[in-house]
Amino acid sequence: MIKVKRALISVSDKKGLVAFVRGLVNLGVEIISTGGTAKQLRDAGFVVKEVSEHTGFPEMLDGRVKTLHPKIHGGLLAVRDNPEHMKQVKDHQIELIDMVVVNLYPFESVTAKKNVSLEEAIENIDIGGPSMLRSAAKNFKSVAVVCNPDRYEDVLKELQLNSGILSDTVLFSLAVEVFQRTAGYDQIISEFLAKRLSSEEFGLFAKNFSLKFSKVQDLRYGENPHQKAAFYRDYHKEFGFGHMKQLHGKELSFNNILDLNAAVDFVKGFFDPAAVIIKHNNPTGVSENKSLVKAYQEAFACDPLSAFGGIIGLNKAVDEKTAVAISKSGFMECVIAPSFEKKAIEILGEKKNLRLIEFDFNGLEKEEYDFKKVYGGLLLQQKDNVDLNKNELKIVTKKKPTQAQMDSLLFGWKIVKHVKSNAIVLTKGKKVVGIGCGQTSRVESVEGAIRKAGKQAKGAVLISDAFFPKTDNIHAMRKAGIAAVIQPGGSIADAEIIKEADKAKIAMVFTGIRHFKH
Repeated sequence: MIKVKRALISVSDKKGLVAFVRGLVNLGVEIISTGGTAKQLRDAGFVVKEVSEHTGFPEMLDGRVKTLHPKIHGGLLAVRDNPEHMKQVKDHQIELIDMVVVNLYPFESVTAKKNVSLEEAIENIDIGGPSMLRSAAKNFKSVAVVCNPDRYEDVLKELQLNSGILSDTVLFSLAVEVFQRTAGYDQIISEFLAKRLSSEEFGLFAKNFSLKFSKVQDLRYGENPHQKAAFYRDYHKEFGFGHMKQLHGKELSFNNILDLNAAVDFVKGFFDPAAVIIKHNNPTGVSENKSLVKAYQEAFACDPLSAFGGIIGLNKAVDEKTAVAISKSGFMECVIAPSFEKKAIEILGEKKNLRLIEFDFNGLEKEEYDFKKVYGGLLLQQKDNVDLNKNELKIVTKKKPTQAQMDSLLFGWKIVKHVKSNAIVLTKGKKVVGIGCGQTSRVESVEGAIRKAGKQAKGAVLISDAFFPKTDNIHAMRKAGIAAVIQPGGSIADAEIIKEADKAKIAMVFTGIRHFKH
């Protein structure tokens, strides 16, 4: 354990800094700092010693060199119970530093900007920060090292309770966090620079691809009770499921998280209130409406039987009316939404086992890749984020879709790419009335969607994730009274398919884009 008497503070993210330093100063800790951090602390009324004053050497090279000095790293790396170390720091007039508070240049956010220049990225590679963090973390028995503003409150509380002393357990945990952070930071930099290498051999994808995840929690079991499982968050991502908040209900399961992810995928692309109910990674119903409660009711009405025990995804704050509608729907596993009104939590909280998940939809567009694990390898691809250009749509039949039908087709096109192939979606307006998914033949998916829709199939429009290989699909649509179809086109049977659609007086639109999802 150590007593903190002197702290070196140099941070890019200044969240919570003033309150933390105020606590340190009240404990009698001397503050050394640099640049913008020193200015902010002085402006807040603190006495701060500049690093250049501490080292006797000025900052230079546009600030690239300021803490890379023996009086900094000697003060961090000296082993306190080593007499020879103590003699050397005394001989060279090196003052010991008991705490380092550093977070790094924002390389991640800078390089996330569109068209960021290589020069700007390089200037945001932190050198002094990681060096100080690593030095302090290596000597964790003698130096406290804080790289995460979220730890300020706990560290300060420990200091206040123990008269400025930190325990060995806290010191070790802080050091571990530092090495995780610096390893992740270096990985982000190397991956960014690798992408900038122009190479015909590797192109968009780097030669080496590595992933780093941090364990969030053990799960009760995996897909089945005999499989053990755990949930990890992407170490480099400040968005997504690693940062969700569970407001109510029992612990999430492996399958819950998979279905929650699918639910988010379905509703995140809609501007107006949208709702989906997920079972086994596929939707039982989807709807978009001016009212969230109506969107939910329409999604549920698509297939109430299959919705039992489902995962509800909503893209707007859950209000009282929507909560009441959900509470009347029978047993459901989870509700995921950006937020929940207080009254909604009270209503849904009456269901003991219903999990309520608050999820921030911001940042999801930064997810570039999708990958699937195979034995001894990894398949990596870009996310299926292609936008449909309405000007490139081709109406290939004599009959043209009405504007209302076209709007419904485009609504369904947003949905079908998230449905497991072979995927067929039937829509009326901006609600789904039938879904066929996961079949080994397209006509089985068409017939399944029509069967699910029942009487609602008449006058509905049909969306297909891939082309139709045979005319049997058109025959099934004609019999059910389907009014219009949107599909990629590209089959060797296209001419025959179009001819049959004309006979059936079904309007058909080609997109030129396929949306398989395995």
